[in-house]
Amino acid sequence: MNQNILIRNNVNVAGRGTKAMLFAPGFGCDQNMWRLVAPFFEEHFRVILFDYVGSGKSDYNAYSPSKYRDLKGYAQDILDICAALELKDVIFVGHSVGAVIGMLASIQEPDRFEQLIMIGPSPCYLNDPPNYSGGFEREDLEALIDMMEMNYIGWANYLSQVIMKNPERPELSKELEESFCSTDPTVARQFAIATFFSDNREDVLKVTVPSLILQCSDDAIAPIEVGRYMHRTLSESTLYLMEATGHCPHVSHPEETVRLINKYLTTTFAGYTSNG
Repeated sequence: MNQNILIRNNVNVAGRGTKAMLFAPGFGCDQNMWRLVAPFFEEHFRVILFDYVGSGKSDYNAYSPSKYRDLKGYAQDILDICAALELKDVIFVGHSVGAVIGMLASIQEPDRFEQLIMIGPSPCYLNDPPNYSGGFEREDLEALIDMMEMNYIGWANYLSQVIMKNPERPELSKELEESFCSTDPTVARQFAIATFFSDNREDVLKVTVPSLILQCSDDAIAPIEVGRYMHRTLSESTLYLMEATGHCPHVSHPEETVRLINKYLTTTFAGYTSNG
C-alpha cells in the first residue's frame, strides 16, 4: 500500500538530513518547479517532492473526480504520503493552493507538521466586501473557467503570464504555460474550480501549526491584502514581504526565496545554520 502511494504521487526523496521537508507545488505545476529551491536544503533535511494526481509523472489512473472535487482530496494525499514515509514534525513548504492544501492537512493531523511555510497562499480568491478582498470578482473567475473549456492553449498562455509577471523574462511564463499544457485539460479544469472557488477562511482559524507567509510585493493572484489577512488570522504566523514580483518567486526569484526560508528556519531551529 505504501509503495502504491509513493508511485501514485511520484514521490522522490533526497537529502542528507533526518528532519523531513515536504514541498507541495501550486496549481497546474509539478515537483520540477522546486528545482531551484529544494536542493539548497538537502544538506540539512530529508527533502521530499511529489506530484498531485493528474499532473507530472503521477499515476493518472488514480484520478477520481469525486475525490478531487475539492481541496480535501489533495490534502488527504499529503497525509497519505506522510503516513507512507512515517513522517512526523514535517517542515511543509507549499506554493499557492499547495500552501492551503498543506494547511488543511495540518488541521486534520497537526502532529505530522512542525512548520508551515506558505508561498503566496490565499484562503479565498473571491472578493467579499466590505471586509475581505481576495482579488477577483466571481464573473472574472467564471470567464477564466469558460476559457479553459473553449481554448485551453489560449487560457494556458494568458494565465501563465498573469501568474508569473516578470515580462522581461518571457522564458518564465513559457515554462509555466508548458506545465499547464502538460496537464490533462479535464483534470486541470476541475482542479481550477476546486482552487479558485474554494473559501477556506474558516479553516485558517483552526490552524495550530506555526507558519511563515512569503508574500510577493506585486502578485495578481494573491494580493498583499490577502497575505496580511492570513498573517492577522493565523494563530502563530510570521509574514515576510518579498521584493519578488509575480506569484511564483521560487521560480522567478529563487535566491530570495531560499534566503527568507533560511532566515525563518534559523530563528526557529536552534543550531540550524544554512548554506543558502
